[in-house]
Amino acid sequence: MVVAAALKCSVVFGDARRTPYTCRASAGDLVQPGYCPARSGAFRGGTVNVKSLLILTVVLAAAAPGAENPPASVFEGSTDLAPNGKIDELVFGRLERMGILPANVCSDGVFLRRVYLDAIGTLPSAEEARRFLMDSSAAKRDKLIDELLAREEFVDCWTMKWGDLLRVKSEFPINLWPNAVQAYHRWIRTCIKDNMPYDRFVREILTASGSNFRVPQVNFYRALQSNEPEAIAEAVALTFMGSRVRSWPEDRRSGMTTFFSRVGYKDTAEWKEEIIYFKAFQTDPSGTAPPNTAVLPDGTHAQLPPDRDPREIFADWLIRAENPWFTGSIVNRVWYWLLGRGIVHEPDDIRRDNPPGNPELLIYLRQELVAAQFDLKHVYRLILKSKTYQRSSILRTDHPDAKAQFAHYPIRRLDAEVLIDALCQITGTTESYSSIIPEPYSFIPENRRAIALPDGSITSSFLEMFGRSPRDSGLESERNNRATPAQHLHLLNSTHIRLKIEQAQKSLAPNPSKDNLAETLAAVYLTILSRFPTEEELKAVEAYAASGNANVERALFHVIWALINSPEFLYRH
Repeated sequence: MVVAAALKCSVVFGDARRTPYTCRASAGDLVQPGYCPARSGAFRGGTVNVKSLLILTVVLAAAAPGAENPPASVFEGSTDLAPNGKIDELVFGRLERMGILPANVCSDGVFLRRVYLDAIGTLPSAEEARRFLMDSSAAKRDKLIDELLAREEFVDCWTMKWGDLLRVKSEFPINLWPNAVQAYHRWIRTCIKDNMPYDRFVREILTASGSNFRVPQVNFYRALQSNEPEAIAEAVALTFMGSRVRSWPEDRRSGMTTFFSRVGYKDTAEWKEEIIYFKAFQTDPSGTAPPNTAVLPDGTHAQLPPDRDPREIFADWLIRAENPWFTGSIVNRVWYWLLGRGIVHEPDDIRRDNPPGNPELLIYLRQELVAAQFDLKHVYRLILKSKTYQRSSILRTDHPDAKAQFAHYPIRRLDAEVLIDALCQITGTTESYSSIIPEPYSFIPENRRAIALPDGSITSSFLEMFGRSPRDSGLESERNNRATPAQHLHLLNSTHIRLKIEQAQKSLAPNPSKDNLAETLAAVYLTILSRFPTEEELKAVEAYAASGNANVERALFHVIWALINSPEFLYRH
């Protein structure tokens, strides 16, 4: 944690929205968050004793993921590791053959928070957390998964993921106009809400023709930095085959390009409207006719009748149930979205010399997708209900292949949109989002959640700082979830976050006292971390509140501050 840097008596102060500066303060100094002691200015919440706050923060962070000896009761459950379906049989069997010791199953509190964040990009409320943790039924995890897959937030969360992949963004450098983006986003969201079969979803995109304002699917062909056939072929392969065309042999690259060489673009009298159409057979001025055959990515040849759109021929080949390019790439991507690492990794770099870590697992998921008639929710459900997904993030081995073989759940920082939504949810606040793109809109209502933003150009300084995908290329690596000093400083010491914490204290602890401290602290922990505080944590807060460094009210303010800055809050684990 950034606060730990102060143990060396070098504390960084300053509002993250202004130029930060460094203040040399001893551990016993009284320091005003947001300001250096040597400067003027008041912090409406009062002063903080650095030493006391450090002690409180270190104690509260002791159970965080990555801590040297985290308590099993917080992060690990007592459920046995017996396989819960074919996924577990394939993963567990491979781990056993390789001599890799798998992690234990995670605790109920960890699972609750994890599955909410992974499935719907949203934290559970305190009441939802309390209800789940108090439920003693054996099937409660499976029941919760089914409930989450039916929620409206599921639609928003997965529309956001597809928005990254399909480059749903206005203008720079994507060639979409805001009303076309709105139509495109609405169509994607409707498809996810209606659970459209994946093969139909892809075919509608690949074969679409018409106005980009009235046929939303055609915006796939405009959401590119170039409308040359080579650029289109690259986007199709990356998006729906998880492959990068530039790694292919020349004949396959040129063959792929041929299928998109007759995509036409035509302007209309309406500003920014464009028609995507199939250019009919024509002989060019040199007398050369368009090719009548093309090489498919698997090396076979396809006939291209002059009166048929080559995109349809390619789509028919692509979405076949037996095509591993198609089925393998999407189940691998879903696995990556839920577990942070693809069976083939990276998920958009599938090639012969980058084999899957568990080939049998990939084949099984492909078969399940086809058997379910391309119902992606079926794949989500299989993965989420597996013991493989429900493992703890605490390693039990130092084997170098443990991560690639899914021996534990990987710790990952929350996506920018998910993080700011979580901060708003637990503090009862809102955020302002705007776009530099002109009409038809520039500002978004403040109650709009970040995961529901329809356009990649609608943003905020927080989203940009925390690595939101710019949606320029469709690569998964565009989203940057690596932690930076600027992020830590903003969360620890900015006016933006301080005001949110002050609001949170009003709603989470309106009338705190020593008599109701345990009850109030439980509400704080359930809201922020989706679990009850441990006895050690409760005692630490009680001791801090009684130490003379802070009364109960200030102690709870510091607790909220410390928890929001803890790895347990900032990371999926």
